[in-house]
Amino acid sequence: MNPQTEKLVRRTTMVATAVASYFLLTADYGPEPNALDPIKRAILSAESSVKGFIFGSTKKSQENQTKELNSGGAKGDP
Repeated sequence: MNPQTEKLVRRTTMVATAVASYFLLTADYGPEPNALDPIKRAILSAESSVKGFIFGSTKKSQENQTKELNSGGAKGDP
């Protein structure tokens, strides 16, 4: 196999494994706070940074996401 193709396949596999592991670990928790919240915040931060870079800065929506995540995201729960 071409060395560049092999490198791309290796990196894609590593990223896919990490993403699948994250989803499997978080599937049972739901909206309750847990040890993976810092990872979730980092993913949301990276996502908003990429969106801000591509579509322009949206500081207000990023602050709203951070506040919602810190409050637990459970707005209508009894």
